[in-house]
Amino acid sequence: MSFEEYAALARQLAEHRRADERDAAAESARRRDLHAAADYLHQRLTAQGQRLDQLGRAIGVDQPPAAAPPGPPAGFGTSAAPEAGDGDFAGAAGAPGRAGVGAYPELPAGQARLALPTAMSPAGGGVPTQRAAAVDPVVELELARRMADEADRHGQQAELLAQRPALLPTWSPLVRAVAVYAACGAAAGVLMLTLVLASGIGLVDGFTLGAWICAGLPALAFFAGYLVLGRWGRPAMVAGTPPRYLPLGFAICFLLVPLGYCAYLVLFRALR
Repeated sequence: MSFEEYAALARQLAEHRRADERDAAAESARRRDLHAAADYLHQRLTAQGQRLDQLGRAIGVDQPPAAAPPGPPAGFGTSAAPEAGDGDFAGAAGAPGRAGVGAYPELPAGQARLALPTAMSPAGGGVPTQRAAAVDPVVELELARRMADEADRHGQQAELLAQRPALLPTWSPLVRAVAVYAACGAAAGVLMLTLVLASGIGLVDGFTLGAWICAGLPALAFFAGYLVLGRWGRPAMVAGTPPRYLPLGFAICFLLVPLGYCAYLVLFRALR
């Protein structure tokens, strides 16, 4: 071999070496990027899981129990294993919980040629095994990122719903309080009419009727509205106690029932 041929061969080997080093550096950078993306997705999914736990506790949903880890396969790490003559298939060929059913169901004669391609087991036993499909980590990470974005969107919608109370969720707090206190006052007005009718037939005297109309029924209506707002007018996720407008509720309840009695008297005299 001449010196020129030796030099050309040395240059060719050097170029191959540099190309291999560039490929190795690119592969190393690709692996670092994949690990960084996987770590970021892991942290993001962990934060999403914690936020979902908080939402579950806020709405009163208990966390589901952790699933038990799968046990070892039959015949592995145990002192006894089922024999082939027992009528059940052990290992991958057995379907758990279904006696006599194998992992490879028989196909009709016309569909046998449509079966998936299989490879022979390295143990030489002639058992066909499914070929493992190649997995692209970049594609899998992109799919995981899209699902994380979708989970974020649904989580934001859940938080918006959790910030609304169960009672009249689209109404403002002030209008909701007015509606609740007015409804309780109207219910007290129905009880007031019942007492008026009972007083007309002599079951309730005038002092008792006046006490219930001026103090008893308005107080019952006020406390009923207060409790209703505290129970169903409170959002699942809220910092502190939402306003229940106590002076407004007191005024509505203690004015609505006596005004209802006055309106009843005016209507009764007008109809006589």
